[in-house]
Amino acid sequence: MTTVRIRGIYATAITRLLEQRGFEIAQASEPIRDRFDESFATAPADVTIDTTRDRQGLELSGVPEEVEAVATALEDVSIDTFRWADDVPRGAVFDAEVVAASGGSGAVVDLGDDRRGYLPYDAVDGYVDDGSRYRLQVHEPAPPWDDDRPLVEPTLEARGDLCTLSRDRHGVSAAVRGARGDELVGMTDLLSIDRPEGWGVRWQPPAAEADLETMTTALERGVERVRTLEDGLADAPGEPDEPDRLLAPGETEWIWFGRESRFELDDVRRDVETTMPGHHRTKAADRAASAAVDFTESVTASIASDGAFPSADSFPFETVARQFGPTVDDRLEIGHGKPDGRLVSLGRGEVTDWGPDGTLTLERSMRGGGTYDALDVPKEDGDVAVTKFREGRWWYPTTYRTADGSTKGTYVNVCTPVELFPERIRYVDLYVDVIKRADGTVEVVDGDELEAAVDDGLVSEELSERARSVAAAVERAFSN
Repeated sequence: MTTVRIRGIYATAITRLLEQRGFEIAQASEPIRDRFDESFATAPADVTIDTTRDRQGLELSGVPEEVEAVATALEDVSIDTFRWADDVPRGAVFDAEVVAASGGSGAVVDLGDDRRGYLPYDAVDGYVDDGSRYRLQVHEPAPPWDDDRPLVEPTLEARGDLCTLSRDRHGVSAAVRGARGDELVGMTDLLSIDRPEGWGVRWQPPAAEADLETMTTALERGVERVRTLEDGLADAPGEPDEPDRLLAPGETEWIWFGRESRFELDDVRRDVETTMPGHHRTKAADRAASAAVDFTESVTASIASDGAFPSADSFPFETVARQFGPTVDDRLEIGHGKPDGRLVSLGRGEVTDWGPDGTLTLERSMRGGGTYDALDVPKEDGDVAVTKFREGRWWYPTTYRTADGSTKGTYVNVCTPVELFPERIRYVDLYVDVIKRADGTVEVVDGDELEAAVDDGLVSEELSERARSVAAAVERAFSN
């Protein structure tokens, strides 16, 4: 049975989903152990699931076939759940060349095939210069929608959730304080496993709860990972060569949740624990919101006879937005997600109007040059783009006006349900759009791009049908 370790704001819901689908949860956190009336193993995990730093989705890393199985189980949470495989996965080894070493605390490196990584200067002995070559391992991958590059370092590790073997360490140590850490180090000598020469063993904090049998299994897996690395690099040149991936012993996949996905996860979590409307939507908005959500749910559970909120659908947008944003005068970025995982910024604007029902108006000053997509009218200095968003809506309109207020046309973007976060508006673009020109003519555009995305497996048939339905409804409204 596949074992999975889960951390982050989606942990309760994902634990529930995966248990229902036959996976075993390992190394459960204390809150998860409290919420589920069962015991969880301390066994090594085949797959680790972590919430991304921006709280938009999940990183799944581990044994390739097991990651594939878990990702498949989670990709259908809701209609706006997206999944992407990473060709720079955690633990992969590359020959790399420095392409930008000026300033900052690290250098940009070429990993081959248009892939880039980030190498911290303090991870390397000596001076780092453009053209320098290194053999590097991915220590922290980056989601496709993030501006960050994957973190790569010359340290070679066989990383595990219970123990890690590293070429930069010697002997046996433990990242566990006190007597239990000393005990882990001492008990390692009792394990009848030959540790590979030149590799140090480091027991990780979850090992504090492991028994001797579990420690044996964890170390055996660590040794197997070392052998995989050594065998995979056996034929590699002695010195770093042209940028390229040498081996990827594990796999990393990314899951991104849209608004409907977050509310679906609320319903799953509600089967286990008191859950306010918009639990995951609120926690995804702002790190500080997590404590507020936990407090609210704790109080509700203590005073309500059934521990339930009045309605599972009444997301308190006004309360959340007034506390954390966005509100009038805030500056927001439009985060235009693409079905292939990329995130494109459409710029920042000022919130000029705001409603407690989840509506806001964003104004942006435009620079001259080129034309507005599909409208085929020139961009000119002094133009203003007025965009109206509503939380949860599958489309939003942008009207372009000249400096004197004349309308140049309106462009309606069809997308997954909009989320109005404190610093950035998020959705995934679904290609098909509706335009209304200044002369009043209306047209649906870019339907061929949506069709191509379906053919490429980037957009599901269900989501495509929804996008076309939304576009048709907007076209009818414009034409009346």
